[in-house]
Amino acid sequence: MDRAGEKLKRVRERLHLTFREVERASQRIAAERGSEEFAIALSRLADIENKGTVPSLYRLYSLCAIYRLDHHEVLGWYGIPLDHLAADGLSVELDATHEVRFGPASEAVVPLPLETEIDWEKTTFLSEFVHRFGKMPLSFLRGFAGGEYRYGLIGCADWSMYPVLHPGALIAIDEKRRKIAHGGWTNELDRPVYFLQLRDGYRCGYCTLRGDRLILQPHPASEQPAEVFEFPREIEVIGQVAGVAMRLESWKRPLVRPAATPGASRDR
Repeated sequence: MDRAGEKLKRVRERLHLTFREVERASQRIAAERGSEEFAIALSRLADIENKGTVPSLYRLYSLCAIYRLDHHEVLGWYGIPLDHLAADGLSVELDATHEVRFGPASEAVVPLPLETEIDWEKTTFLSEFVHRFGKMPLSFLRGFAGGEYRYGLIGCADWSMYPVLHPGALIAIDEKRRKIAHGGWTNELDRPVYFLQLRDGYRCGYCTLRGDRLILQPHPASEQPAEVFEFPREIEVIGQVAGVAMRLESWKRPLVRPAATPGASRDR
């Protein structure tokens, strides 16, 4: 922790800024932002540099702005590893299906050298790449289609699309494909799966649109009932599932599988 303050001190000295000049600059930022939380008093700046005092989020913002520093890097000085954010988050199992909103900062990891570029047409052992070159970003999943995606996690208690989507599966969501398809598939694996948002959370499943009614259909093996919602007032289509990463080992299924989330079902 002390080293972070020392680094900030060295940056300030390289910029030939005095304590008083930093204080005045922070006061201007505080006035611009409409909050005194952004202001840094002389005594507080001295404590940050010399005593290892950790600045508040607001003061850290002001210091980064004044010193022209990348705040992601400075957070790393204080032991906050943003490049591990996605990995740490995905290691925490949540029961509910939800969207994953880690941004580019959580994906700033060691890139693969050009000579190790992956051939997507061939089966590849990715663990070797991770071992040799460090963690891979969450956006690595984009490589299979070369597009931009949002991400979601199937809840650890969500069996509605098993075995197509296992509990805990990480899915890539194509926002450009929101229109509900009415046909064109021959089996359950070809049928589009959609990621949807409700007032009380998220769902993932097959969809049928009939007028202003959207029927959310779980996988038949789940033995869960279909749900009917007024569309688009009660439910929003985020996009179509375009890719999935999931574990294939046997999950311990509950003796009585959970029914649909209370209050979400709509019988019309």
